[in-house]
Amino acid sequence: MGRAMTPVANSSALFQLPEPLAGKRIVVAMSGGVDSSVVAALAASSGAEVIGITLQLYDYGAATGRKGACCAGDDIRDARAVADRLGIAHYVFDHESAFREEVVERFADEYLAGRTPIPCIRCNMGPKFTDLFAMARELGADCLATGHYVRRIETPAGAELHRAIDPARDQSYFLYATTDAQLDFLRFPLGGMEKTEVRRIAETAGLRNAAKPDSQDICFVPDGDYAKVVRAIRPEAETAGTIVHAETGAMLGEHRGIIHFTVGQRRGLEIGGQAEPLYVTGIDAPEHRVLVGPRRLLAVSGARLVETNRIGPLPDAPLTAKVRSLARPVPIELDGPLGDGAPTRIRFLAPEYGVAPGQAAVLYAGERVVGGGWIAETEV
Repeated sequence: MGRAMTPVANSSALFQLPEPLAGKRIVVAMSGGVDSSVVAALAASSGAEVIGITLQLYDYGAATGRKGACCAGDDIRDARAVADRLGIAHYVFDHESAFREEVVERFADEYLAGRTPIPCIRCNMGPKFTDLFAMARELGADCLATGHYVRRIETPAGAELHRAIDPARDQSYFLYATTDAQLDFLRFPLGGMEKTEVRRIAETAGLRNAAKPDSQDICFVPDGDYAKVVRAIRPEAETAGTIVHAETGAMLGEHRGIIHFTVGQRRGLEIGGQAEPLYVTGIDAPEHRVLVGPRRLLAVSGARLVETNRIGPLPDAPLTAKVRSLARPVPIELDGPLGDGAPTRIRFLAPEYGVAPGQAAVLYAGERVVGGGWIAETEV
C-alpha cells in the first residue's frame, strides 16, 4: 500500500516546473536502484501525478553469473515495490531485443575491431533517452526525470548540462550525447545532492532499496569479465595472435585474442626480460596483433572525433576534454565543427597518454558540458 511522503518544499526547483505541481505529470525512469527510486519519491511528494517506467533491457543471468542487474530481474522487482510503496503507477516495457542489438552486440563488435567501447553512452543515446523520451511524450508528461548525477541549468539561451556538485558521483561524461530537445524535457533532481543525502531521503521514505549497493560495472558485465561476454556473443573473438614491439617490430609473445587488451594497458601482457615497462600502444585487429612499447609511445597530440554532438552554443571560453570516464579534464583546442554528427579534431595543449579509440572525448567549458564525440583515431 502506498505511503505519502512529507512534501518537499523546493519540489518545483528540483523538477524545474512552474508552481503549483498539482496537475503536472512527471514520468520517472526507474532502474530499481536507490537513485531513481529517490527521484520517484521526490516526484510523488511534489503533488504531481507520477508514472514510473522501467525498461527491461536484459536478463542474461547464465552468461553473467548474476541473476538480475540494472533493468533486469531483481531490479525490476525492486522498482515495482518502490512504486507500490509510493502509490504511483509503474510500467515495465520489454526492450531486450533492441538493447542486445544496439548495445550488447555493438559492444562485442567494437572489441573485435580493436576499440574500447563505452556501452553506457550507447544505452543513453538509444534505449534509455530516445525510447523513454518518446514514451514520456506519448503519456503527456511535462518532463522525464532520471537519477543521473548531473545538473540542468536554465539560462536565457536555453538549458545547459553541468557537472554534478559531487565530483565522485558526476555522470556528465556519459551524457554528452544528450540533444538540446532532450535536455529541454529532461530533469535531474539529484545533481545538486550528495549521495549521503539521497540515501537519507530513501530511508525516510521507507524504500526497500535505501541501502542497496551502487552498481560498479557495466550492467551486463557485472563481474568485470568483458572477454567472457564478448566470447559468448562472438565466439571468433578468441582468435590468437602475436604481441609485437611497436618500434622494433620484434615478436615478444602470443595472446589469446585482442579482446583482452586496450590501449594504455600494462597488466596481463606476460612479457618479461624488458629494459622498461611495456604498455599496449595499439591494436591491429585485421592482423590480430597487439602492439606494445614504452610509456612515451602512448603520448598523443590530438584525436579525431566522429558522431559529434553539441549541447547549446559553443562558448567563447577555454575548453577542456575528458578522454576516459575517470580521467581529469585537460586543456584542448577544438579544430573544426562540433555537433550534428560532423567529424572534428581536438588538439591537446600538452601530450595526453592512453587515449583509446572507441572511448568518448567529452568537452567542457568550466562546469558546463559542451558536447563531444567518439574517438576514431589519435594523432602523434
